[in-house]
Amino acid sequence: MNNIKFSCDRVKLCEAISNVSKAVPSKSNMAALEGIKLSLNNDVLELTGYDLELGIRTTVEVNSTDKGELIVNSRLFSEIIRKMSSKEISIEIDEKLNITICGDATTYNISAIPANEYPDFPRINNEKYVEIPQYILRNMIEHTRHAVATNENKPILTGQLFDIEDNTFRMVAIDGFRLAVRVERIKEDEKFNFVVPSKALSEVSKILSKNDPVQSGQENTEKAKTEPKQELMCKIYQDTKHITFEISGYYVVSRLLTGEFHNYKASIPETFTTEVVIKTKDFIDSIERCSLLINEQTKCPIKCSFKEASVEVNCRTTLGKVNDSIEAEVNGEAIDIGLNSRFLLDALKACDSDKIRIQLQASNRPVKILPMIGDSFVFLLMPIQLKN
Repeated sequence: MNNIKFSCDRVKLCEAISNVSKAVPSKSNMAALEGIKLSLNNDVLELTGYDLELGIRTTVEVNSTDKGELIVNSRLFSEIIRKMSSKEISIEIDEKLNITICGDATTYNISAIPANEYPDFPRINNEKYVEIPQYILRNMIEHTRHAVATNENKPILTGQLFDIEDNTFRMVAIDGFRLAVRVERIKEDEKFNFVVPSKALSEVSKILSKNDPVQSGQENTEKAKTEPKQELMCKIYQDTKHITFEISGYYVVSRLLTGEFHNYKASIPETFTTEVVIKTKDFIDSIERCSLLINEQTKCPIKCSFKEASVEVNCRTTLGKVNDSIEAEVNGEAIDIGLNSRFLLDALKACDSDKIRIQLQASNRPVKILPMIGDSFVFLLMPIQLKN
């Protein structure tokens, strides 16, 4: 490789390195995988991180007329750029892959390795894609991830299902004890069905914007009064083995999980004998009060008694006992049911609603949690048998 040189804004480069590094393993048998691949093409610097399962790629504008590729250690490069004090930095690489990084009075000299040692980044198939606002996709990921399986007994359940059909997008997670479904209406009449590793979606979520332009106050600005509100969109491309998310200049590629996902629709009860309307925050506060007596050594279900105009929450462990009661509208038969407090809290905290509906059939049947109107989310919890 011939000598190459470029200069750029330090903050922008630092941000790109930080995001791309999320796909770089801290340790690997391949030294190249512990690095970021830099590809310079005149005034565009492409950065790539890839651990053979998850890949992240983006570009940064630079000042250069050179071309070349190399691999630089991710951790070291990130720390150097982050610690530099100058607003702009210059980087020069000679034919022996020695790197000189300069900014103000600071100069670093480090080594790189040849770019040909880096694995091929998965090809992005951009012929067929789904488009969705970033804040909605982020919300769907965050509100279903709590139900993802954490053990590897059924690898397919360590991911989240993307079920898209008839202009409806359902994201689903299930771990055998609970189920979470988030539903959004989108403009897409083609059918998509695939499972993405939750680890990859966690990194996708960090890059996605969390702001709804309507809710973020954009409508209060003078400019927004005369111009239409712009939603930041995410494009999702799929092929047989990989999924690619295009997010504001970033491409995040993940290997898809293979196998038969659970038939979640058949698991959701359609009937109930009791329906409860309750304030979400009141219920969360009550469960958190009871959870003070529960830890790894004193695992115990909480007892929820749905009757008349209240929900009574009780718990007894070796640390003590607690009895609590909160107001609720209870329509139907009185039911006592045992639940895992952490699982219940996870579901309640994922509810985007001041009030929720809780539907019950019996003490040995799943608990179904829904919004007051519509079906934007459905959470199921399996009960725990209570000891007399």
